[in-house]
Amino acid sequence: MTSPSGAGVEVRNVHKSFRVDGQSVTVLDDVSLTIGMGEFVSVIGPSGCGKSTLLKVVAGLLDADSGSVTIDGESVSSASADKKIGLVPQSPALLPWKTVLENVQLPLNVNRRSNGGRSIGDAETLLGRFGLGAATKKYPGQLSGGMQQRAAIARAFVFDPAIMLMDEPFSALDEMNRDLQRIALLDFWQSNRKAVMFVTHSVPEAIMLSDRIVVMAAHPGRIAEIIDVDLPRPRNEDVYATDAFRDLEKIVRDALRAQTERAHV
Repeated sequence: MTSPSGAGVEVRNVHKSFRVDGQSVTVLDDVSLTIGMGEFVSVIGPSGCGKSTLLKVVAGLLDADSGSVTIDGESVSSASADKKIGLVPQSPALLPWKTVLENVQLPLNVNRRSNGGRSIGDAETLLGRFGLGAATKKYPGQLSGGMQQRAAIARAFVFDPAIMLMDEPFSALDEMNRDLQRIALLDFWQSNRKAVMFVTHSVPEAIMLSDRIVVMAAHPGRIAEIIDVDLPRPRNEDVYATDAFRDLEKIVRDALRAQTERAHV
């Protein structure tokens, strides 16, 4: 389960369980995964397969029971202190009383002493790259859901992190808006390659964005299959209409269907 480039994320033999109704339930079972620097990897699988739990372990929001995670060769705690991890949750989590620009600048104003010597992106430039240059003085409530999520993504990039973790960032959007946002993300990522771990339920989204797709099995959560996405880059919406895209869609859907059926046996 290795990638062709230098390791950005190294997950090794991770186990994670929770107490449910007084009993231990294994959520992640011996999960190992490498995401190379500059590689976009999507994680997909049946509900309850541990996709978001795995992302939270990589982000340092949850501790694994056993196993290890390193980010750019460092422990998660060290990488987090060095602000090498960018996180985009399902909800934009923007502060409603601050403007869009102030929200994106917010990480720069937290623990200012630790920012010395760091690579810091210009918030206004980032917002412009995400098509929000005219919205810098607006408040989150004045933006559409898609625009709010783009602002959240821009905020995550402000420290130029080594890796980006995204937990279904477009799941609350309708399909048309979702497609617009994924293309905007793709355009930005293709010009500013980061190691990305992207959790999604959408097969077309995973194919369009990714270099590899990790299909997870449930009960307990583990990696069932890794599918290479060999579509050429850069990509745009024209890729959807190609035979290669449709062939990959069938392969991923078949793999996902097999795991979903096993999860309900």
